[in-house]
Amino acid sequence: MDTINNTNFNFPNQKNVYRGKVREVYNINNEILVMIATDRLSAFDVVLPKQIPFKGQILNQIAAKMLLETADIVPNWLLATPDPNVAVGYFCEPFKVEMVIRGYLSGHAAREYKLGKREICGVSMPNGMKENDKFPIAIITPTTKADNGSHDEDISKKDILSQGIVSEKDYAILENYTKLLFKRGTELANKRGLILVDTKYEFGKTKDGNIVLIDEIHTPDSSRYFYADGYQTRQNNNEKQKQLSKEFVRQWLISKGFQGLDGQTIPKMNDSKIKEISNRYIELYGQITGLKFEKGSTNNMLQRIDKNVKNYLQHI
Repeated sequence: MDTINNTNFNFPNQKNVYRGKVREVYNINNEILVMIATDRLSAFDVVLPKQIPFKGQILNQIAAKMLLETADIVPNWLLATPDPNVAVGYFCEPFKVEMVIRGYLSGHAAREYKLGKREICGVSMPNGMKENDKFPIAIITPTTKADNGSHDEDISKKDILSQGIVSEKDYAILENYTKLLFKRGTELANKRGLILVDTKYEFGKTKDGNIVLIDEIHTPDSSRYFYADGYQTRQNNNEKQKQLSKEFVRQWLISKGFQGLDGQTIPKMNDSKIKEISNRYIELYGQITGLKFEKGSTNNMLQRIDKNVKNYLQHI
């Protein structure tokens, strides 16, 4: 089955291409951005060797739906989705930080907590918590946005401002938007019987100086979900939470001795594991959106994308 790994399109008035861990963004005349969601899989900030069928389509379609469902509270970059794997929007200069917000002690924060740390990104975490407990108030733990798939790094608000990465005025807007989006994301998740545990948001500035939400939002790659039913019982019994996120990939890698650290070897992923991960992503799509996933054609995917994007660009 065909998947999308790397792309090498040449669209009209194309100026340059940014290649992230799983997305490739084409700059059209410093006016329009064409974002291709590939089928690459990353974990621990490392791009894994094998691609996952339909992953790009799933992330692209969840993100587009969530952008529409939050557009009334935070402006975003999206104009259209002319192909299952493509989002087109306004040209933006991205901020060099990712706004991570955590409602629960999970994932990276929990791993840091187990090491005895009680502060992350300059934010204090209460004593006496156990993994997956809810924070009294959601905390914002930014990371620097790495280029070309390299590691993101934790950073504090104080360092972001002192290093001039983001101005104080702009950062106040990013913080406010992050809190508004997390509140809406929590409400949307609750309607689906889910808990939005943590997530990240990325922002950019348009040519006219407006700050907008960019990239993906509330997808299983950018977010962690728990099933609400039975959450408290599982916590009381010190049981693992039933998760809906990419965490299952991370846990599989950890079980194979890989956490993205220097000297570690990426475990081999056979066809059975690839199919399992693809099916899990399809399951995630249905749970998060409430919709049935319609698989796009996997024949000549690059030709399909090229045709659909060029057709769209001709008519704007």
